[in-house]
Amino acid sequence: MAYDECCAPAHKGNAPATAEALMRSRYSAFALDNDAYVLRSWHPDTRPAFIEPDPHLRWVGLDILEATGGSLFEAEGVVEFRAHYRDHGKHGEMVERSRFVRHNGQWVYWGPILTNGSLANV
Repeated sequence: MAYDECCAPAHKGNAPATAEALMRSRYSAFALDNDAYVLRSWHPDTRPAFIEPDPHLRWVGLDILEATGGSLFEAEGVVEFRAHYRDHGKHGEMVERSRFVRHNGQWVYWGPILTNGSLANV
């Protein structure tokens, strides 16, 4: 899906309808160095004070591996993804299971679910 259809509306203030859509818009924000959106879409209880981008890191692809919950009629969702990047010219990837919740009626990122099943940042 093209950026203008997928993520640009979210970056311009239109709340994503699902947790997966929020995940995609957050990935695009990381790729575009849109730190303001990344922070705005993060739950205030777990959000860092700032993000310091790495100038050598470039996000180059996203695979959604699984999405559970997170629909229009749910309050929580989990999205597992693989994000591809290049760091100093070398390929790498990050895999995460992320928890998303509704806050003030909108989807926000809560944080990663650790490999033992517990939530980080809680």
